[in-house]
Amino acid sequence: MAESAIDPGTDVDATPILRIAQLNIGSLFEAHWDQRRHEIVSWIDHLQPDVVCMQEAHESDTQPNTAGLLAEAAAGDWHWQFGGHAVPETSWPDRSMLFGSAVLSRWPIEASALHLLPLATGSATKPAMRMPCELLHVSTAGLDVFSTHLSAAPADAPHRVAQVQAIDDIIRASRGDRDNMMNPKREAMPPLLCGDFNAEPDSDEIRFLSSLHTIDGRATFYQDAWRVAGDGSAGYTSDWRDNELSSHLNIHRKRIDYVFVGDPFIRNSHGGRVLSAEVVFHEPRTGIVASDHRGLVANIVWPNRPKP
Repeated sequence: MAESAIDPGTDVDATPILRIAQLNIGSLFEAHWDQRRHEIVSWIDHLQPDVVCMQEAHESDTQPNTAGLLAEAAAGDWHWQFGGHAVPETSWPDRSMLFGSAVLSRWPIEASALHLLPLATGSATKPAMRMPCELLHVSTAGLDVFSTHLSAAPADAPHRVAQVQAIDDIIRASRGDRDNMMNPKREAMPPLLCGDFNAEPDSDEIRFLSSLHTIDGRATFYQDAWRVAGDGSAGYTSDWRDNELSSHLNIHRKRIDYVFVGDPFIRNSHGGRVLSAEVVFHEPRTGIVASDHRGLVANIVWPNRPKP
């Protein structure tokens, strides 16, 4: 793998940056978790991110939290928060099992909230799986970080459209007036939204988040880090050609995992400017793939970056 063009913590002009990573870790339903978790830790240590968003973490009365295991094993000091919901009995018999998203941070977690995401009302399309979908909100080091996982099947698009609108509502409510464009000098970093959206870039739900599509006259805007700062390739985060887990599931090549950064317009000292985005967790470092997903890492200007 080629090394990142920008070192963690600073860009070429010595401007402080945030380095944020995203990965669906697939710790419950996908095979070889006991081996893959060491691969994920190896990647975290290699990438040296400040914040990591994860999906498909789990815990139960008999199993420790998988995001917590990663935080404990990774180099340095990590703080973490898990937001999980009960798994339907038809999917998992252990009624103590919780399944959901997590956030790891180099800084203490100041507050968190878990939101269950809706299904589309009146839709003729029923979700392919009855797994609840969530949005985990974590406040850390002055950042609002959101980790999410949307309805999975390609035909679940009506539900994902409802879910991205709910996500936008939740983020707006949590942010108050910090993103008010009438403020002549916006000091706060924009919100950071990462996750497995199970939706390709030209879908209505992703184009809505990117302000490329309106829904019932409604619009919003988040920067798709790969779209604005990737290397120009397709950026597939699911690719059966080099991932045995994806190949086994017979999933076509697609980009479904994202780092979104809120509107950076006239932010203080260019806060929220996406400097680079890379596909990562894409090749084995310890002899096994990290997940059935590839991940992402993005470098974002963060003027008020505190020391870890």
